[in-house]
Amino acid sequence: MKPANFRLTAAVVASALFMQNMDGTIVATALPSMARDLGVDPVHLSSAITAYLVALTVFIPLSGWVADRFGAKRVFMWAIATFTLSSVACAASGSLSALIGARIVQGIGGAMMVPVGRLILFRGVKREELLQATTWLTMPALIGPLMGPPLGGFLTDALSWRSIFWVNVPVGLVGLLLTWRLLPPSPPEHPTPPDVRGMLLIGASLTLFMTGIECAGRGVLPAFGAPVCVMAGVLMFWAAVRHCRAAANPAVDFSLLAIPTFHAATIAGSLFRAGAGALPFLVPLTLQTGFGYSASASGLVTFASALGSFCMRPMTSLALRRFSVRTVLCAGSVSFAAVLTACSFMSKEWAASGIFLLLLVGGLSRSLSFATLGALAFADVPRTQLAAATSFQGTAQQLMKAVGVTVAAGTIQVTMLVSPGSHTERWQLACAFVVIAFVVLGSCPMFLRLPAQAGEGISAARRGG
Repeated sequence: MKPANFRLTAAVVASALFMQNMDGTIVATALPSMARDLGVDPVHLSSAITAYLVALTVFIPLSGWVADRFGAKRVFMWAIATFTLSSVACAASGSLSALIGARIVQGIGGAMMVPVGRLILFRGVKREELLQATTWLTMPALIGPLMGPPLGGFLTDALSWRSIFWVNVPVGLVGLLLTWRLLPPSPPEHPTPPDVRGMLLIGASLTLFMTGIECAGRGVLPAFGAPVCVMAGVLMFWAAVRHCRAAANPAVDFSLLAIPTFHAATIAGSLFRAGAGALPFLVPLTLQTGFGYSASASGLVTFASALGSFCMRPMTSLALRRFSVRTVLCAGSVSFAAVLTACSFMSKEWAASGIFLLLLVGGLSRSLSFATLGALAFADVPRTQLAAATSFQGTAQQLMKAVGVTVAAGTIQVTMLVSPGSHTERWQLACAFVVIAFVVLGSCPMFLRLPAQAGEGISAARRGG
């Protein structure tokens, strides 16, 4: 399928991104309230975030094959419906385990929804239109995280945390209608049989690894359970990589990492995304449990990060006109790590306006890197490998968001074991910010190894067009 107007396609696909992106920030704002209602520690509510992200990660590798086998448009519509209905199940959850179960189903819907939507778009754009298409796709989608924190805080305080999941219902219905009416049909393409063994190995390895990390120090598993899960996950992932490199049609095409731009955008970009995934979890937790903010006040402050991201997107082309991709990515990583480090010094004495300004700067640097990474990843990928590259990118992105939340929660959990208390203290939250800042900085050496001309042509502005 090659749509006549990629802007129209991008706008329709963005409705799914809007729903998914809003869900992430709106849930994070409501975590402390959810914890009180369900009778668990707020830090343990990280499971509700990581369960969703791990489900996304596990099922994304299947999305490309499913889209080709049943038709991308049909799969996209079923994915939106699944995401919407599972949101209703989340709202009805009466326990943490029920919430996690509903979030897993929601993750399965998201795993098919966003990658397939991107695939529909990227199959119909030229190389020089990649950055513009990415901007058209993400600009409407950025309204989701822009609205998420204040809307989530207001709904949580005015009604209850359950109401935040009902927001997805009208958005999902609109997305279904727009897809049905505006996107042209995409018939099945009779793909080769899926790599079932590779998918099982990758899914099992990621599930075991994240389960081990998430359960460490919580008493959920026996003392040896968490380390065994982590080790088993690592060994199984090693087996998955060996299998995929030898398979004719692998679940994850690791040969794509031989493309320098894709390698940098995926591997180094993953470290950056870990920090971006941790920030929406740590900031509301700090403001509400550390500083005593209400959910509404917390949402109004944390919405600054999404506002910064929204404002920076149109300026990405200007930045790439003046500077190389390598320079832009390195500057984005350093500045975002600096913001995370500054967040570790936040205290009750800070004015809300000061925290707002800090998060605004963080949103600016984060968005600049995201837009550049999104275009760079596909700049040199052959069209025959676009489906595999979309699946690979989606898997890496969601996995590292989950890793970021898990590392942040794990850091807090370790400090609570060292210094037990009835609630999370400010210095424990500060430690998590610092650890995540070092993770983000780890991307810089890989970005620096990019050639100076890497990514030329992804922006029409740089070509003089």
